[in-house]
Amino acid sequence: MDYARFFSEDTASFVSSPTREIFKKVDINSIYSLSGGYPAPEAFPISAMGETMQEVLSKYGPKAFQYGGTQGVEELRRAISARFGEPVERIQITTSSQQGIDVCARVLVDPGDVVLTSNPTYLGALQSFKSYRAKMVGVEPEPTPEAFRAAYVKAIEEIRAEGRRLKLLYIIPDFQNPSGETLTLDERKILASLAEEYDFLILEDCPYKELRYEGESVRSIYSLAPDRVIHLGSFSKIMCPGFRLGWMFANPGILHQIYVCKQALDLCPPVFDQYLAAEFMTSGRLDENLRKSIDMYRMKRDIMLAELEKNMPEGVRWTHPEGGLFLFLTLPEGFDSMAFYDTALSAGVAYVAGNMFFTDFVEGIHNGGSRRGLNTMRLNFSFMTPERLREGVRLLCRLVREKIENTEGQ
Repeated sequence: MDYARFFSEDTASFVSSPTREIFKKVDINSIYSLSGGYPAPEAFPISAMGETMQEVLSKYGPKAFQYGGTQGVEELRRAISARFGEPVERIQITTSSQQGIDVCARVLVDPGDVVLTSNPTYLGALQSFKSYRAKMVGVEPEPTPEAFRAAYVKAIEEIRAEGRRLKLLYIIPDFQNPSGETLTLDERKILASLAEEYDFLILEDCPYKELRYEGESVRSIYSLAPDRVIHLGSFSKIMCPGFRLGWMFANPGILHQIYVCKQALDLCPPVFDQYLAAEFMTSGRLDENLRKSIDMYRMKRDIMLAELEKNMPEGVRWTHPEGGLFLFLTLPEGFDSMAFYDTALSAGVAYVAGNMFFTDFVEGIHNGGSRRGLNTMRLNFSFMTPERLREGVRLLCRLVREKIENTEGQ
């Protein structure tokens, strides 16, 4: 039977994640995986989690297995309030920060509305906005605050000249996925001022903010404009991704509509997981485990940077992230990282082609896609053990060197 005639019009805008397709076909434990944004399994606090689970069962009993409030259990919202200094009434618990992105798109974006973002940016966000038939417009990075502001103003003015409505700017300000780069305070202030000047909202996605390995923390955009910004946080990278828990800070006027929307989506976030997160946070175990994770990820980041420095051929450059899980590799013009992927995977190493993170990719996926960013790769350093990470980066460097040399020799 052809089921296409039963599908809604929205399904034509759905975009499958190429990174998820990789995981369907390949056991990531059997290859050198520099691809997915997986936290290290050794970062999961198995023993401490077992103790915390017993405490939750003793403290809450059957209540931990009952339905909970749509906005999240009070204990977790208060724990987050104490940690970040945010009023409880401005906190909404989400079933992962990915749901936070999706529910904001669902509540705020109409078909044809424009979502402004950086180029490149997180593919999962592009998928969500595209599924609601938004138009994505990407802005390239610029080296100075003046050029940064000018690039965003130019994009905004072009959107308005086309008669389109700019509702939302989506941004990952800390250790961005995929680039690993961080916005300066000046750049954050510019975005906050533009939101006020041109009357749009900002969706600030911060799943990596607490994974800083060097340098000083930068104020959130939310702290600069709390009534213009929706701030998303996640337990996936600082505790365990399998719990599927995140949080959201926003003006109560926005949160009420999100609360109503979430009733139709999932009724409430996972209740046992919320009590577990609350106990894990208030007991001090979260911070203890986070310190260990930061030390481990810093070491892995440094391993990847050192191996790239020693083994990548001239003409290849990469970002130096101060935190997070990724760095972004730029290869010589003409290098096709999409076509090269099968060669690398056949040799036993996986990465994610960088063009997937550009707005052009999602906008053009149903008509041939785009070649923007085709000479880039996103590399993850968090997942593998240190020794396998060294081996995997060395293998990728050798394959890239051979490809470049063979191309130059033709």
